[in-house]
Amino acid sequence: KEAGDIIAKDRMLPEVERGDLVAILDTGAYGFSMSSQYNGRPRCAEVLVCNGKVDLIRSRESVEDLIRNQEIPARLR
Repeated sequence: KEAGDIIAKDRMLPEVERGDLVAILDTGAYGFSMSSQYNGRPRCAEVLVCNGKVDLIRSRESVEDLIRNQEIPARLR
């Protein structure tokens, strides 16, 4: 199944609301160093957690970020 990776099955989570953050730890290839925009998926934000403090170290990509460097050849406009 294309892009059907499963991080975990049958895991109970507390109720979440829009705007809540969910951290999925220790996922190897899902970190930025192995990430891609395959299937049109923007890359997620990255945070550094150290000594009980959390810092944003890479902002989440937007759809605009995905297409920023694309160009339509003049002959196709």
